[in-house]
Amino acid sequence: MTDDALVPVILCGGSGTRLWPLSRESLPKQFWPLLGGESMLVETARRGQGAGFAPPLLVAGEAQRFEVAEQMRAAGIAGARILLEPEGRNSAPAIAAAAALLARQDPGTVLWILPADHAVADVPALHAALARAAAAARAGRVVTFGMAPTAPETGYGYIEHGAPLPGLPGALAVARFVEKPDAAAARALAADGRHSWNSGMFVATAATLLRELAAHAPAVLAAAEAAVEAAAHDLDFIRLGAEAFRAAPSISIDYAVMERTALAAVVPAEIGWSDVGSWDALWAASPRDASGNALSGPVEALDCEGCLVRSEGMLTAAVGLRDVALVVTDDAVLAVPRDRAQDVKRIVERLKARGVTQAVEHRRMFRPWGHYEGMIRGDRFQVKRITVKPGGRLSLQTHFHRAEHWVVVHGTARVTRDAEVLLVGENQSVYLPLGCVHRMENPGKIPLVLIEVQVGSYLGEDDIVRIEDTYGRG
Repeated sequence: MTDDALVPVILCGGSGTRLWPLSRESLPKQFWPLLGGESMLVETARRGQGAGFAPPLLVAGEAQRFEVAEQMRAAGIAGARILLEPEGRNSAPAIAAAAALLARQDPGTVLWILPADHAVADVPALHAALARAAAAARAGRVVTFGMAPTAPETGYGYIEHGAPLPGLPGALAVARFVEKPDAAAARALAADGRHSWNSGMFVATAATLLRELAAHAPAVLAAAEAAVEAAAHDLDFIRLGAEAFRAAPSISIDYAVMERTALAAVVPAEIGWSDVGSWDALWAASPRDASGNALSGPVEALDCEGCLVRSEGMLTAAVGLRDVALVVTDDAVLAVPRDRAQDVKRIVERLKARGVTQAVEHRRMFRPWGHYEGMIRGDRFQVKRITVKPGGRLSLQTHFHRAEHWVVVHGTARVTRDAEVLLVGENQSVYLPLGCVHRMENPGKIPLVLIEVQVGSYLGEDDIVRIEDTYGRG
């Protein structure tokens, strides 16, 4: 890391409920490949690679920590550090903790703070804007990026441009921040040339952020600094002190600092930006055919116009649809007019209130050793498909209420069953009686895939007593 290298601080939180049923709390939209072959998180991290950038600091929640680490590893993004929030407290405490941590090494460190789930079409233009923002940050400013409006968008906040900042080409003072407007106000703001969309990206030195937090949000800063002081290192993670961090007010960086500081600056930019905050926004950011359809997966569309049709595996046919988003996963289907895409959040809230599992969890659940997928569930039994990556090993565990049958369909499993250690190959099976102490490992160089049949009076995931775990889970 050179003295002037920027540190990308990538905020990995958020549930992305407006992109349900693909995005859910168990695996939000930033972990999915929505616009290309890589996840939005990986695409975001790649924008901060190369000359002038230090390894990223990712701020993530407990539930997604292993997925964040695995995606960085698989993408070859070296040196990434992962700062774990014990619970989400909005963006200001997360940013304050990152600034406090980085200030310990160098208070002059320039932070480039950005969400993990935004899309950028023109990366060279982004880097050019970032250079202008970094110069303003080193001059003591807290800089945000203003995206040139392409439509009268009511889902974004706006920034009113002030006067140019002397000696800082391309940087302007912020005259004011404008809350998300109604349709009439949005049309006026988008057309007047003096306003831009608030992108949610910021650039500032650690010292400037800490100073402005102390002035405008001292409770946030106090909690963040105490959480960093109490932080513990665990595998690839830096765990913030839980009690201290939970004392932080839940507040965004916009309300805590940007709307109060006299140092706010904006760098206007045209970078092909989208927050991909709804199915309509994803349609707008996606390649489309001659009829204006964005199609993904095993999809057949006949006489459709202006539609987003996406399937994660099931053959999906659409006929005669206009301006509709149709999204199919293995356990849920969503159909919504594109102009009502923001209302998807409302249906998710209704499903959550009814206790519907699909509102928050995918059938595929990721773990540090790989993933499992629920296939069939009935009275006193369920069937799962389990994939263990090479070198992965499940915890040494036992169950009080169920027995298990494992059938290997690909690869080789090393199975501990009480005092025995067995090698189980393809088309072989092993029985694990209720109460036995067991573990599964993949000693090979290819993924291990097996079918697990659970039988018993209670089949919940909380019927696991971990005796020893490689990944430090309780």
